[in-house]
Amino acid sequence: MIYDESKQGFTLLEIMLVVAIIGLLAAIAIPAFLTARTKSQTNVCISNLRQINSAKEQWALTVGKRDGEVLTPEDKTDVNGVDSFIKGGEPSCPASGIYDYQPIGTDATCDTGGHVAQ
Repeated sequence: MIYDESKQGFTLLEIMLVVAIIGLLAAIAIPAFLTARTKSQTNVCISNLRQINSAKEQWALTVGKRDGEVLTPEDKTDVNGVDSFIKGGEPSCPASGIYDYQPIGTDATCDTGGHVAQ
């Protein structure tokens, strides 16, 4: 058999080496990506909770509510409710959680991860 130098290509060893390197890079990058994603969701959730707390306090001052009074569903979603003090209305949790507004004077919470705005 005569070796033809005009045919060019990769050997099986070269292809296996490239696949191994790509696998190694993926093994390093994927956990870091998941950690960054979780951290960013937590930060957005805490930011949303701060907005809710601020809007709740502004609403309470506007309508004359006192600390400890419980919010009704109408207090949140009414035309002049708490959500009207938040730009864009009620925020949604990036981790698909549900925000609990809590009584006036206490911090709102999220049911995913126990996030609380400090």
